[in-house]
Amino acid sequence: MNSLFGNIFKGKSTKTEEDRIIDLLKGIPLFDGLTSRELSAVERILHRRTYRSEETIFRQGEPGVGMYIIIEGRVAVVAEPGSRTLAQLQTGEFFGELALLDDSPRSASAIAQEECRMLGFFQPDLFGLIDRNPHLGVKIVMRLARVIGERLKKCNEQLESRSVGRVEGA
Repeated sequence: MNSLFGNIFKGKSTKTEEDRIIDLLKGIPLFDGLTSRELSAVERILHRRTYRSEETIFRQGEPGVGMYIIIEGRVAVVAEPGSRTLAQLQTGEFFGELALLDDSPRSASAIAQEECRMLGFFQPDLFGLIDRNPHLGVKIVMRLARVIGERLKKCNEQLESRSVGRVEGA
């Protein structure tokens, strides 16, 4: 009897891994505004990856094949030469999204700073999704274009503020 009442009063069971991944995806701008069904379709094509501390996820100059979403851990984005850290990323953040559209060489390396669990979303999977569900594929590509555009604007603002500072300081 005890276990019967325990189950009645326990409430909802803990979330499944799929539920946690879908919650994470909701916070990623590429998937913002997608329905639960659409998020589930995306979740099914993502690749789970684990990286050890200091393990290279990808190297500058390698062809890009897709983006990564950090489930757990920290990643440094590093430019060569000189191993200059461009960004420190953590749980819930993403990187490498330009590779979904363009397989040109990576502009920086990504290195796990601690053990990381990640999701990979790769170009062939996006193209397959577009073939199977064009409406969903276009929604993701439009959001991807917005994210890339916002990052380009921010980069341009940073470059402009640096050149204004140099002119004023000259």
